Amino acid sequence: MGAAVDSSVSLVRIGDVDSVWDDLMAIYEECWAHKLHLPHYAPEAFGERLRRHAAEPGWEALVAYDSGEPVGYLYANRLAGADDRWWRRTRPEPGPDVVGASTVAVKEMMVRRRWRGQGIARRLHDALLAGRPETQVSLMVNPLNRDGKVQALYASWGYGAVGTARSSPEAPVLTVMVRSVRPGLAVG
Repeated sequence: MGAAVDSSVSLVRIGDVDSVWDDLMAIYEECWAHKLHLPHYAPEAFGERLRRHAAEPGWEALVAYDSGEPVGYLYANRLAGADDRWWRRTRPEPGPDVVGASTVAVKEMMVRRRWRGQGIARRLHDALLAGRPETQVSLMVNPLNRDGKVQALYASWGYGAVGTARSSPEAPVLTVMVRSVRPGLAVG
């Protein structure tokens, strides 16, 4: 969490999922290798989610490369307001100040094990937000991931929990978190 940022890693902003499909799938499969046998984590299920997310408004990805090797990614899209399924499945239902704000949702963010602890996830996150017009950003995190360390990391980035959500019966219950796109500005 306090590790030095690896400056040899380059970030590439992508608007077309097909051009990075294989890279995203390979990173996903490596990061979730221990759970790929479970229905929610199966590569086919992820591919379906990725294809659906990539068709949503404002979708873009950032991919981190180390000497041409894909080492991590983040992808996100703009939420469609209070009626977006992101907010409809959040419990308790967030207030109008949260659901009424223009929001970019980070749908997936992961870094391959060998490159973790170098600040790559934070670089991907901050680079995404630097190019976004929305006022707030939201993400969902499994509160059990790495014994709560991932959720604590997001809290250290300024995120606060607003509820929980579960996308399907096979999916884990996730903590829904939000923060301002530009720190120092109020969310909502």
